[in-house]
Amino acid sequence: MRIGIVVGESSGDILGAGLMTAILEQCPSATFEGIAGPLMIKQGANSLYPMERLAVMGITEVVGRYPELKGIRDELIQGFIANPPDVFIGIDAPEFNTHLEYCLKQAGIKTVHYVSPSVWAWRRYRIKKISQSVDLMLTLFPFEAQFYEAQSMPVKFVGHPLADVIPLKIDKDEIREEMKLPKDWKIVAILPGSRGVELHYLADIFLQAAQWILDHRPNSNVFFIAPMINAARRKQFEQAVNRQGGHLPIKLVDGRSREIMAAADVIMVASGTATLEAMLLKKPMVVAYKLSALTYWITKLLVHVKVFSLPNLLARRMVVPELIQKEATPERIGAEVVGYLDNEERRNILQEVFHSIHVTLRKNASKEAASAVLELVKTGKTS
Repeated sequence: MRIGIVVGESSGDILGAGLMTAILEQCPSATFEGIAGPLMIKQGANSLYPMERLAVMGITEVVGRYPELKGIRDELIQGFIANPPDVFIGIDAPEFNTHLEYCLKQAGIKTVHYVSPSVWAWRRYRIKKISQSVDLMLTLFPFEAQFYEAQSMPVKFVGHPLADVIPLKIDKDEIREEMKLPKDWKIVAILPGSRGVELHYLADIFLQAAQWILDHRPNSNVFFIAPMINAARRKQFEQAVNRQGGHLPIKLVDGRSREIMAAADVIMVASGTATLEAMLLKKPMVVAYKLSALTYWITKLLVHVKVFSLPNLLARRMVVPELIQKEATPERIGAEVVGYLDNEERRNILQEVFHSIHVTLRKNASKEAASAVLELVKTGKTS
């Protein structure tokens, strides 16, 4: 069996690698070709282009890269139509994958999209194009499947792989001991995002919030720790630390973001997949996000939901503070962090909510997704 597959960023690479493993367990002869990340390549995927060339975000940011992205997509379309795979799987990257899937489906190739575009949240007019492009939508969250069912579109809620991997209970002290972190201090993790543009907007604000916390809890032992995804982001964050004077009690760690979040008491985090991971680790968090003024203005016109962070979307109510654009100030973020540090009851209630959501998402997602894909290939239908 030959499978076409395209991912656009590291979170998709994780999902893709898990899906590949599960497919290979059921169909050892399967091969994968398209655009893959390092984890998928390690599993045997043939990547025709570097995944990083698709890693762009924001409306205005995409415009400058459009000719290059269109060229890559056109070549993939031509190649897959000339030598059709048994099925094509687009993993996330909806702006790139949806048109690719549309062209392939029109050519008679079965198409699957893994990770729902946020059509339920904004730009709902896209549902028509998605329904014309995708034979089967695989969703990570139950509210997404409910949306597609209401649109009479083939869909399967498979759960989230992170919910399968992360234990329901975490021993914070054990992790701190293993990482040689102080057990008796309050630890605040700082995760300003994995992209350069995210650090551009949030690194200084999070570090200023850290200083605000120290200023307002002068007699408490508070320590900050930040995981760095790569050398470029580390250099960028170090520059932000130096702009604050370089005197913060902060430790930068290469990788190990999950362990750092598990060891923390509270997390300052950019909106995105990291908020889901923090939720599964049952950690109080303050979610922030900033975009270019134009991108934010356009986005605001098209949004259909009142909350944007995954914990709040999954809880169907505001359970963690989320601060966007002008609301994402050092003072607001710092005050919310202190509110968690000083209120044990608030932390305990939040942990109970997160535990309940974790159980709902724990479905052996990769196996569920693989079975759905193979069923589509075998019968042309979804179960």
